[in-house]
Amino acid sequence: MVKRDDPETIGRRVQQLRRERGMTQRQLAEPAYTPAYISTLEAGRVRPSDEALRHIAERLGIAYEELVTGRPAHLATALRLRLTDAQRTLATGEAEVAAEQYGTLLAEAEAHGLDAEQAAALLGLGESALELGDLARGRQYFERAEKCLADAPLPSRVPALRGRAVSHYLAGELRYACYLLESTIDELNRSGLHDPDALLLLYASAIGPYMDMGAHVRAAQAAEVALALAPQVQDPALVARMHRSVARTLLAEGRVAEADTHLAKAAELYRQLRIRTELANCHWMRGYLYAQNGELKRAETELREALAMLAEKRAALYSSQVAVELADVLHRRGKSEEAAELLHGVLGDIGPERGAVHSAAAHRLLGIIAEDARDTETAEEHYVRALSLLERAGAAGDLADLCRLLGDLLRRTGRVEAALDAYRTGLGHRTAPGTTTLGPAPAQPPL
Repeated sequence: MVKRDDPETIGRRVQQLRRERGMTQRQLAEPAYTPAYISTLEAGRVRPSDEALRHIAERLGIAYEELVTGRPAHLATALRLRLTDAQRTLATGEAEVAAEQYGTLLAEAEAHGLDAEQAAALLGLGESALELGDLARGRQYFERAEKCLADAPLPSRVPALRGRAVSHYLAGELRYACYLLESTIDELNRSGLHDPDALLLLYASAIGPYMDMGAHVRAAQAAEVALALAPQVQDPALVARMHRSVARTLLAEGRVAEADTHLAKAAELYRQLRIRTELANCHWMRGYLYAQNGELKRAETELREALAMLAEKRAALYSSQVAVELADVLHRRGKSEEAAELLHGVLGDIGPERGAVHSAAAHRLLGIIAEDARDTETAEEHYVRALSLLERAGAAGDLADLCRLLGDLLRRTGRVEAALDAYRTGLGHRTAPGTTTLGPAPAQPPL
């Protein structure tokens, strides 16, 4: 919906355009309106209807949008065309370049008062910041996008809400991330707004924090819903490129409305490319379940698929969780050297300040591999590092398990009192498998 200027501003604009064209008020009014109505409108004493303004715009030979906003019709369309270019850049993994593009677009959208385009640029800046590991800045962009979309329907605000939740999750604030995602799902369901794309983003994004909190049953349920909602796209990048090219051609010919239609399709396809990151989480969830059932070969296949999807996106923060899970399966299959190499790669890609849970998981598994190799000193070092990271993140289920591992190691090396302290700490964090301190799971939408 186009945001109109106030009646006084519109009235002055109509008068100026009419005089520039040498038209009388009668010529502008006929055949649907009277000269007196045009006079009142130009004086700013009446709020004209959309129908009246469309009539006047046609008589003046300009687009309705230009009449009610003062901006040429092609301005917003050209900006949206460049937004799809930035989306493509981000979708292909060039986050730094995309951030520069989005920054320029944000400044232009703000200068012209284009709220929807401002929100789109802020979302892009937020996603770019997450890719680059700047979680605090990403969260600020998502919050600003939410403010821009304050009057929009909830499904339109979901990408910004989801972005904010992911930034909290990657910073180790698991419970709050789950709260944001689940409360948004519940609000969508209560309102009857069963938007498949919005729900897919929310459910798929919840899998990571569920897993890290030990809520494995809830994670599995979220993965099933996400997979049921997932759109079937063969090669969205090629189709999106086609729509962008067509839009450019139409815009050059002055066919703005048709160009806008193609740009909307391109933007949707690039958004679906971003969803590939979320769908990778579903393959990860399947791999995890296979691993729990002892089907290690099938687990390895699913996890490698998830990792390959994320590698295409160069999503280091997201791929770290899958890499740790894959390393665990590889170790259990006797491929400990490959597993250790993968884990050291995880620790090189992310730091404790922007991936505490995943760094801790890598240290834990490296400790297990070191213990199997009878290198107890290295194993203890990794366990202690993991313990410090998990305590900061509040990942209760992982903490309990890690304390058991550390306690067993200390007991085997004769440090009984230290072992007892580790066991007591672990008991304080003990949770039943598949549970969490979160409230009831959100109701599932009708699929």
